[in-house]
Amino acid sequence: MIKDWQEVFPENKVLREGGKLLFRRNNDAAEAYSSLKLSDGEKAVLYYFGALQYAPEKAVIFVDSPGMFLHPSITGFIWDKVESMRPDCTFVYTTHDVEFLSAQRGNAIIWVRGYDAAKQTWDYAVLPPNSSISEDLYATLVGARKPVLFIEGDATHSIDAKLYPLVFTDYTVKSLGSCNKVIEATRTFNDLNAFHHLDSHGIVDRDRRDAQEVKYLRDKKIFVPDVAEIENILMLEGVIRTVARRHHRNENRVFEHVKKSILGQFKHDIRQQALLHTRHRVKRIMEYRIDGRFPNINKLEEHMANLVNEINPRAMYENFCKEFHRYVVNGDYQSVLRVYNQKSMLPGSNVAALCGLNNKDSYINDIIKILKENGRDAECIRRAIVHCFGIDETEASAPRPDISAINDD
Repeated sequence: MIKDWQEVFPENKVLREGGKLLFRRNNDAAEAYSSLKLSDGEKAVLYYFGALQYAPEKAVIFVDSPGMFLHPSITGFIWDKVESMRPDCTFVYTTHDVEFLSAQRGNAIIWVRGYDAAKQTWDYAVLPPNSSISEDLYATLVGARKPVLFIEGDATHSIDAKLYPLVFTDYTVKSLGSCNKVIEATRTFNDLNAFHHLDSHGIVDRDRRDAQEVKYLRDKKIFVPDVAEIENILMLEGVIRTVARRHHRNENRVFEHVKKSILGQFKHDIRQQALLHTRHRVKRIMEYRIDGRFPNINKLEEHMANLVNEINPRAMYENFCKEFHRYVVNGDYQSVLRVYNQKSMLPGSNVAALCGLNNKDSYINDIIKILKENGRDAECIRRAIVHCFGIDETEASAPRPDISAINDD
């Protein structure tokens, strides 16, 4: 036990003296001290190690709140050490610590959803083994009592992670990185809705998807905005006007300046954008058309040779050019936001300075600050963003499931 203690606390030396255990810091000339002077965390570990010595052979050991008094950085290591000291025993942990839960790889995890004291009945579920969903995502689900919303980007630096939790306030928002991971996680979670009873959704950027692709995703509970990417959401008319008003600027003048600037940028980039949209459309068509059965290589070659003529990418490109030019002529700002993928749009529009702010980052931070304050301005911004997803307020504020319901079967 002393060896195990010093592996956990290498700077803390254990001494035996007169039948007692005393402690002293390494390189500390002070007198040794009793266990009464240990920190709460050190006392907890000493208790765990000592209690194990008295556990019967092959005992089942119940541990309530394994992270209590312990620093999160060593909690997992300590319990791995405890389990290694008694491999004959079975350990059962009860915890609300999602980080600890997600670290328990390969162990059975039971989600206790509720308890009916009158009937003395538990409502619980065993997390499905061997699922394509990782255990840390299940931990998110178990720790949440709200529907789960999967989003792109990383959880720390992306605009998505800063913005969406403040817009979709009745969801537990989880960043997954890529678009494909969002789509797969949403599909898998909803396939398992009999297990978790949570209405899960995802959000992906529209990018260059056409109306048919967007409808397909929305039917799969993936929210897709009517703008090309997350930065374009910050350029919505309702958002710009709200920020301008907040800083006592003429909102009509600010928006007209921004609109003129964006239309000018887009006009300059029409052919480049048309080419990108054509490339995306051709790629999608090829993916569908190439997935066929061919009796031999000659038939495959013949099919491939005919595809170029059937798809006619040049005609597709020219149609995009005409369509995009029409947006500029008609001053169709919303349609431009829908098709224009351009990261430099926000700084290039000068929207921050027009609203009385220093730069792009200060403009973004101001929007986040407004949403956090949750006042009238926040409602204006939230309404504009929710509307751009083609959903109504009730979907943005999804009803929460009755997790206290007990299954009497």
